[in-house]
Amino acid sequence: EVEKGEILGFLGPNAAGKTTTMRILTCFMPATAGTAKGAGFDVFDDSIEVRKRVGYLPENAPLYLDMRAKPYLEFVARLKDLPGRDRAKRVKHVIDVCAIGDVQNKIIGQLSKGYRQRVGLAQALIHDPDVLILDEPTDGLDPNQKHEVRELINRISQNKIIVISTHLLEEVDALCNRAIIIAHGRILADDTPEGLEARSRFHNAVSLKVADREQLTEIQEGLEQLT
Repeated sequence: EVEKGEILGFLGPNAAGKTTTMRILTCFMPATAGTAKGAGFDVFDDSIEVRKRVGYLPENAPLYLDMRAKPYLEFVARLKDLPGRDRAKRVKHVIDVCAIGDVQNKIIGQLSKGYRQRVGLAQALIHDPDVLILDEPTDGLDPNQKHEVRELINRISQNKIIVISTHLLEEVDALCNRAIIIAHGRILADDTPEGLEARSRFHNAVSLKVADREQLTEIQEGLEQLT
């Protein structure tokens, strides 16, 4: 369960079940068992209501690469059934929020990966969803692009539920106020990033690398004097 204003990091090794879980929560694929709700609606019985309230950015931002960015967003707004009077306003808003105004008339396939991720995020936000689900949103981006996308996610997080699938611990540190770790489809831990860090036996540990055994002996003697 995730509350409004939370940015949840969803972590786990490859094949842990992260992407599958996200696909179920966004009604992209059905589950074989269990229950799940998005924005209070059951993903099995009320999938249309869930889709109205959930924004989804899959891994690698699958976009129509032969379309220009702004017409693509207008197309998505029509798919989301936004009223005509709101459509242009929402397209302009997400272009501004995602800082893609300078590339809005360019062909998506000719954009850098960072800009394509932003266009993908813009399509996920076009209908102002209550829940935003992002699968590896900074994967493959350079450090500057990662920083820009993280800043963007932080800006829009105030009134939304955001779930981010990632295998990067630095991402959780930079973005999330809560983290869940799964493996083989089961939850292993659910805590704040700080709480998870404190569980490690290496928390607050100091590592020393010595060139020879003589140095090691000196260090051991020094530590004994400290204790």
